[in-house]
Amino acid sequence: MSSSSLRSRVYNSRAARVSAVGVAAAALAGGVVTTATGAAPTAYPASTYYKAISVPDRIVMNPTTTPATSQSVSWRSDNAENPGFAEIAKAAGGPSFTATRLTATKSPTVQADLGYPVVFHSATFTGLEPDTMYTYRVGDGVNWSEWLQFKTAAATAEPFSFIYYGDAQNGIKNHASRVFRQAFRDRSEAQLVVHAGDLVDSANSDSQWGEWFYAGGFTTGMINQLGVPGNHEYSGGQLARYWDKQFEFPKNGPEAFNTVAPETTYYTDYQGVRFIGLNTNLQGNTAYMEATAAWLEQVLRDNPNEWAVVTYHHPAFSTTGTRNNPNVRKYWLPIFEKYNVDLVLQGHDHSYARGNLAVNRKNAINQQGTVYVVSVSGEKMYELNGGVNWTSNGAEVTKQLEDNQLYQLIDVDGETMRYEARKANGEWHDGFVIEKDFDRDRKRVYDLDEDGKKVTSAAAAK
Repeated sequence: MSSSSLRSRVYNSRAARVSAVGVAAAALAGGVVTTATGAAPTAYPASTYYKAISVPDRIVMNPTTTPATSQSVSWRSDNAENPGFAEIAKAAGGPSFTATRLTATKSPTVQADLGYPVVFHSATFTGLEPDTMYTYRVGDGVNWSEWLQFKTAAATAEPFSFIYYGDAQNGIKNHASRVFRQAFRDRSEAQLVVHAGDLVDSANSDSQWGEWFYAGGFTTGMINQLGVPGNHEYSGGQLARYWDKQFEFPKNGPEAFNTVAPETTYYTDYQGVRFIGLNTNLQGNTAYMEATAAWLEQVLRDNPNEWAVVTYHHPAFSTTGTRNNPNVRKYWLPIFEKYNVDLVLQGHDHSYARGNLAVNRKNAINQQGTVYVVSVSGEKMYELNGGVNWTSNGAEVTKQLEDNQLYQLIDVDGETMRYEARKANGEWHDGFVIEKDFDRDRKRVYDLDEDGKKVTSAAAAK
């Protein structure tokens, strides 16, 4: 078996053993395992379960370039004949408020792979007040969603939290659901969620996108979702046909690629942090990599914020097998380091690793450069490769883990950014804190122990 061996089959065999044990136990007790009719249950058809109807579903919020004063929302229905609407009002303490109605844009009808038509609608609320709670709903004027709530970003660098996930991809409903929900339980006040690609396994599978939205539940319609495509959001070299229809990400990336890969390269500023999304699926396209490198340099050079976070799918330093992404290191890594990007959040390798360039290590307890992280939230697991792709390219691995689903909680507060990685059951795995002195342009990265305390001695760091 290769070093990137799939272990998801373990769950299937375990389920079979549990089922067999249950049947055996019932037999020993003199019972009979049947349904009320005596027939074995049959799987409910996905084509019925996931079919779009007139009532809106798959509601998702995505950040605009100005999240303090505007907000984008998208949803799905089967209504190709009538326009969609979004209504918004300042959130009140009771059910009485006056809402403003917007007419949404509507995508061309998409024929889902399960045999039914799908239409996506998007609306962007503008002229909003910063740091203010709003309530909204979407629908066709008759069939409405529930009223959902969100809070606009503050106009200045105020404290906030965000969540980061690696690949959900496989067993999304069965396994990623509990990760998403545990993360929400731990950071229910989070204002952003970052997805580092491979949200699903098959780019154009309506049932898998249905599972992804099921896993997120109501949170996708109340917390901004910021995502980039992984290789599984591509099929036959083409971006998932749902991508730019069901999401409404900023359209401020390199103009030459807005048509080829719409809404896959962009940035948004949120309360003192510049978030940047990149598309590593085009790393073999020299024109894209060069254009993106020039764009990235400008976006980081002109960053008015003290913090910068970048997300993309294929890691600069691979954690599993013989995988290697030299063009990510060639075109983008020097820019990350030049502008001292704080976090680079990645996926793809279905394991966990965190590290930095070795040259940035100052002593046993801190380093001062960019932190690179790889993580996974779904059920598919790969074996670690011992960090050889890190060490052979001038980097070091600070923390690694395999065979675990994880979620990451990041808290930004003034000159401090705290990061924690936790397992699906909520157990602590990794943590560090980035401390800055804005006046002196100084930065240090320290590990955290399991109690969330900064590691300040070499002995404790071992």
